[in-house]
Amino acid sequence: MAYSRGRDFLYCHLCGTMLTVPSPKFAECPLCKTRQNIDDIRDREISYTISAEDIRRELGIEIIEEQKVQLSKVNKKCEKCGHDEATFYTRQMRSADEGQTTFYTCTRCGHQFQEN
Repeated sequence: MAYSRGRDFLYCHLCGTMLTVPSPKFAECPLCKTRQNIDDIRDREISYTISAEDIRRELGIEIIEEQKVQLSKVNKKCEKCGHDEATFYTRQMRSADEGQTTFYTCTRCGHQFQEN
């Protein structure tokens, strides 16, 4: 209860219901009719922080751990250092009736190049 007294000034200290402000002099609990002086509420600011974890929990989304992808290796000569081994992956970059683009990364120097 002490936690709510310090932070949640817009809630009833007895039952926890949100207070209404029926008069410029007091705030009132609609459930138990407890009154609080409006001076206790005036000029107070409400702020809170929502984390990505809070959103995932509220929506019921589970975190799936990312798995490292083992890239395939191919005998492809690097344009920069001349090494003959590179890893590659393909991606459809244009329309479906066009071929895929192949992206290469040299296993020695890390140079990246592509082939359409």
